[in-house]
Amino acid sequence: MSARTGGELIVASLVAQRATLAFGVPGESYLPVLDALHDTADSLRFIVCRHEGGAAYMAEAYGKLTGRPGVALVTRGPGASNAAVGIHTAMQDSTPLVMLVGQVGSDFVDREAFQEIDYRRMYAPVAKWAAQIDRADRIPEYIAHAFATAMSGRPGPVVLALPEDMLTARAEVSDAPRAVAVSASPAAEDIAAVRDLLVRAERPLVIVGGSRWDARACARLQAWADASGLPVACAFRRQDLFDNRHACYAGDVGIGIRPGLAQRIRDADVLVVIGERLGEMTTSGYSLLDVPRPRQALVHVHPGAEELGRVYHGARIVCATPGAFV
Repeated sequence: MSARTGGELIVASLVAQRATLAFGVPGESYLPVLDALHDTADSLRFIVCRHEGGAAYMAEAYGKLTGRPGVALVTRGPGASNAAVGIHTAMQDSTPLVMLVGQVGSDFVDREAFQEIDYRRMYAPVAKWAAQIDRADRIPEYIAHAFATAMSGRPGPVVLALPEDMLTARAEVSDAPRAVAVSASPAAEDIAAVRDLLVRAERPLVIVGGSRWDARACARLQAWADASGLPVACAFRRQDLFDNRHACYAGDVGIGIRPGLAQRIRDADVLVVIGERLGEMTTSGYSLLDVPRPRQALVHVHPGAEELGRVYHGARIVCATPGAFV
């Protein structure tokens, strides 16, 4: 094992996570990372953007399309600030994303050095996890943890700050293995209870949304609708989860919802919500379901345990990924 710089370890760790694309605006605060990216251009392509907001949005789109974290690299101060809107979008849309931010050296910290910001405090409210890597020998640990955190439970963005002196320090350390998303499956009694509710339902409705869907889960969802005749609606920004031409498609539950569909949700006796956290846009300003206990018998299925019961307390709450439940 040979000693590598922090910049080389950052890029090697991204390659170990099988990242193939990174988006960003070059900056002087993370030059060792840019040098390492040049050396690994065949395995990890760096897309140079004109603005950090665009880089964050590109990484967010990558996360949505692949289910693996999109990677963004931005410089300190203005760069990190410009990228904030993309991080906030990734948080609200439950999109896996890892953003690396250049930072002043540890010998300058807390002196209000040029463009110095504490990114752990800045991004704490809008990121799933915000941290700083102070030791080069811990880079593989932090990057692997960032990828696992971004993908597991309710996916979201992770922000890691990279002090300049850490990026030039050398360390002998192995690369971490590729992180995988932690899966959650429903218990047998959960499925039995939901089935019992649906068998007795007169006005059932299914709403699908959130992330952690894949082609197989969507196909199984459509097969379930074919077999049961259950109406299926798609939550805000999730119209692609169910074929909009299908006979069971009930519409888009988002901004400007059709009045008839809104009334159908209010009148449902059993409402099965899969993957969607039931935010403001999907609930028409929290008016379609009463808070905290909806009139409808709510079955809320979500991969993040922290989201279950956060706003709505349902008749049955199920911690599971959409695919496992369907």
